[in-house]
Amino acid sequence: MTTLEKRVYTAEVTATGGRDGRSASPDGVIDFKMGKPAAMGGKDDGYNPEQLFAAGYSACFLGALKFVAGKEGITLPDTWSVTAKISFGPIEGGFGLAADLVVRLAGVDSAIANDLVEKTHRVCPYSNATRGNIDITTTILQA
Repeated sequence: MTTLEKRVYTAEVTATGGRDGRSASPDGVIDFKMGKPAAMGGKDDGYNPEQLFAAGYSACFLGALKFVAGKEGITLPDTWSVTAKISFGPIEGGFGLAADLVVRLAGVDSAIANDLVEKTHRVCPYSNATRGNIDITTTILQA
C-alpha cells in the first residue's frame, strides 16, 4: 500500500442509484445521469463507471507523460494522445476490470517512446493504483 506524503487535492462525488442513478459533486461542476451500457442490459442513456474511469485514466496518464517527457527535456506536442479502453467482466467471485492504453507518440524514436511510457507507468497515479490489481496492456503508436 502507498501512503500519500501530503493530500494535495481531494475530489468528492456522490453517487445515488448505482449504475442507473446520478453522480454529483458538492460544487455542482459534476451532475449527470448514470446509465447501464446496452451490453449490460441498459439503454446507453447515461455515463457509466467504465467510461468515467477511462476518461480519468487517459487524462491522468497523458498528464504524467507530459511530466516525464519534461524531465527528459522533451516537449509534448499537441498530437500526442492517450486512449484508455476499460473492460468490465466476471472474475472468480465477482466482477473485474481490464485496461488497454493506446499511447500515440508521433515523431519519437521507438526506444525513447518505450522508455517514456515505462517511466510514465511508474509516475501515473492510476497506473500505481491499478498495478497488480487489473490486467493492463499498453500499445504505443508512433504514426
